[in-house]
Amino acid sequence: MTKGGLLLSLLLLNIAGSGAGLINSQQMFSNAVVRVQVLHELAARMINEFEENLFPEDRRALSHILPLSHCISDSIPAPSHKTQTMRSSVLRLLRTSFRLIETWEYPSQEFSGAFLNTLGPNIIRDKLNDLKMGVSLLIGDSLNGQPDMEGNDSLPLPFEDFYMYLDDTDLSKSYRLMACFRKDMHRVETFIRMASCRRAPDSNCTL
Repeated sequence: MTKGGLLLSLLLLNIAGSGAGLINSQQMFSNAVVRVQVLHELAARMINEFEENLFPEDRRALSHILPLSHCISDSIPAPSHKTQTMRSSVLRLLRTSFRLIETWEYPSQEFSGAFLNTLGPNIIRDKLNDLKMGVSLLIGDSLNGQPDMEGNDSLPLPFEDFYMYLDDTDLSKSYRLMACFRKDMHRVETFIRMASCRRAPDSNCTL
């Protein structure tokens, strides 16, 4: 975890344990939203940089990969459309977000050094770790001292070979990896935003 991420996590732990109430809870949600927005933007930037280095015919061929037929995260039970997302409980949205983040802990290492070199070799991994910590704290805050009956449901990670690494000889593997990452960060952003709205009083939460 980065030094800044560690300091933020300590701050969030202090907030979560202080009983400061709804205002502090919303601050924690705001911090999580900012972090996932950054990751979503980095994912989009990776794809843009990747596409800029392709020949036009390769770019056209890869465009047919989307919409994606499969991402590893598709095996995670999650709201699949707007109505389900809006009806999901805060805990379900947060737990689903946590599982999606977990899915990328290993594959994100393949982004290091391949893209975004100006931002540092481990920028995505570190930001994922910070986001995971923040979402974990939000889950604890939402439980409000109650036992977590679903806390041991860590997802086994059944990565397929193409999903584990970038492959310079197969552009579609690398493109699919990045596109799945962008898709999942968008989903996490949506779920955290909805969970945050659900926790706010007198809110009309829509997507």
